[in-house]
Amino acid sequence: MPPINLLIKPASAACNMVCEYCFYNDVAASRLCGFKGFMQVEMLEQLVKEALEYADGMCGFAFQGGEPTLVGLDFYRKLIEFQQKYNHKKLRINNAIQTNGFAINQEWAEFLHRHHFLVGLSLDGTRELHDRNRHDKSGGGTFQRVMAAARLFDREKVEYNILSVVTGQNAKHIESSYRFFRKQGFRYLQFIPCLEPFAEEKGMAGYALTNSDYEHFLTKIFDLWFMDLKKGEYISIRHLDNWLGIFLGRPPEACSMQGRCSVQFVVEGNGEVYPCDFYVLDEWLLGKIGEVSLAEMQGSDKAKRFIAESIPLPEECRTCRYVQLCRNGCKRERVMTGEGAAKLYYCPAVKGFFAGREKELEQAAAILQRMIRGQMRGEK
Repeated sequence: MPPINLLIKPASAACNMVCEYCFYNDVAASRLCGFKGFMQVEMLEQLVKEALEYADGMCGFAFQGGEPTLVGLDFYRKLIEFQQKYNHKKLRINNAIQTNGFAINQEWAEFLHRHHFLVGLSLDGTRELHDRNRHDKSGGGTFQRVMAAARLFDREKVEYNILSVVTGQNAKHIESSYRFFRKQGFRYLQFIPCLEPFAEEKGMAGYALTNSDYEHFLTKIFDLWFMDLKKGEYISIRHLDNWLGIFLGRPPEACSMQGRCSVQFVVEGNGEVYPCDFYVLDEWLLGKIGEVSLAEMQGSDKAKRFIAESIPLPEECRTCRYVQLCRNGCKRERVMTGEGAAKLYYCPAVKGFFAGREKELEQAAAILQRMIRGQMRGEK
């Protein structure tokens, strides 16, 4: 039995905000039943029980949406109760939640700290950049509410990362975003390229991210980060952490950098399970909690086909000097080519960045290696 991670959508696609680039709205609109309902406590109990029976060593429960706080705090109190009740194998349990921060209050912050949740807080940079795409139900900005949540997390010592969606609009202004994040004391950052709707041609959405914009973003954020690193100030940026880890011989933890998909156990509000957050679609339904075991889902022909479709590499990738860093990216970000294998849409941006900053990446990896060795020796 393996360690496993589950990605749970307890509120399905429901949300208390309206974000222009929300990929999950598009996913929900692309299936027969868009809203799968709020997860009932009985389904939560069955899910926790089955997961803890199946896992070995570690079991991770991550909650996303939609907006996962909409099911209320009592839902998560029950989660903790069920985890304590069914953890007969004494597994290490990791809990995480990704939130837009809109509903976070003192009670939420205290709970998340007390039960050691790792939180992903969505924030797209400065007020102007954030409010451009992330609105409340009336069309107003949400920046102030998100920043209030961040300050609550700071005060209550909640462990959190900032999650920032990269669009063509804010990629051009990444320097102001990075300096804003640094000024706020945010030290753990994740930058996520926006996804365009399944049915639309690439580049048609108003927020679309072009290869030119993405290469500018990758280069500029690295340069700013590298300047801080050379001063001895380390800021965790997930995609850089993964690339530099590869330089140092460590496997990447980001699934988009592993060269192939895996079964992620994405659980919708009604207990239906899918292999990936980006493919919670009718054609990829693996089964339902309480009806099909996790082991059967993971070993199913459909799960194997999902993984197999992600493996083929275009010929250009096979001969690329950067293939071990890029690995053709995420399946959802690939487009079909004339070669018969889907290719990363952002290949020109990623390749341009690696070509322009290869020497500096090697230098950064060496600096990080020295920092790691110093920490192991107990140096400051």
